[in-house]
Amino acid sequence: MAIEGKDLAAIRRDYSRQELSESSVAADPFVQFANWIEEYLHSGPLEPNAMTVSTADSDGRPASRVVLLKGFDDRGLVFFTNYESRKGRQLVENPYAALHFFWPELERQIGIQGTAEKVDRAESESYFLSRPLESRIGAWASRQSSVLESRQELEQRITKIRNRFGEDVPCPPFWGGFRVIPERFEFWQGRPSRLHDRIVYTKQADCWAIARLSP
Repeated sequence: MAIEGKDLAAIRRDYSRQELSESSVAADPFVQFANWIEEYLHSGPLEPNAMTVSTADSDGRPASRVVLLKGFDDRGLVFFTNYESRKGRQLVENPYAALHFFWPELERQIGIQGTAEKVDRAESESYFLSRPLESRIGAWASRQSSVLESRQELEQRITKIRNRFGEDVPCPPFWGGFRVIPERFEFWQGRPSRLHDRIVYTKQADCWAIARLSP
């Protein structure tokens, strides 16, 4: 049976909630990001810190997945993962990443590109120990991105880890955080007739240049 996309092509939505201008944004993109995060939190989203992380291997072949942002400050944005996972290996091979936030409730998107580096071990361990027990056990049991023969195999690993550590589960040596250090921010506000507002920040020495992009 042929699958047709004509129904998808017919979907239309006009954006008209808000506008975005050079004069209304903060001079610092981290401040602007914090302002938009705060507004989004108040909109009642299901996963307010969900973001798409795009990476590429040493041959430039890209991959994307949704992860959870776990912190940000003027040094960058932090998420945690298994360092032996596909994204972990790619970030070691090619330490550049693109982050993307899509917030349909506010008709907004944010795109961020920059370099990625591992956070220090103390920061990874501190966050890991704040996680629920079952999540800590799961981090040890999952050989993230590797082929799994069955669900039963995973459950057997979970049992072994639970028996090994009890409730005192330490941070695995192969698990930790990455910090994406931005070189570029783009704030996108939906507008009517697809004439969207796009404000971009680009890093220039010790300051940020702000410009408007065509929709």
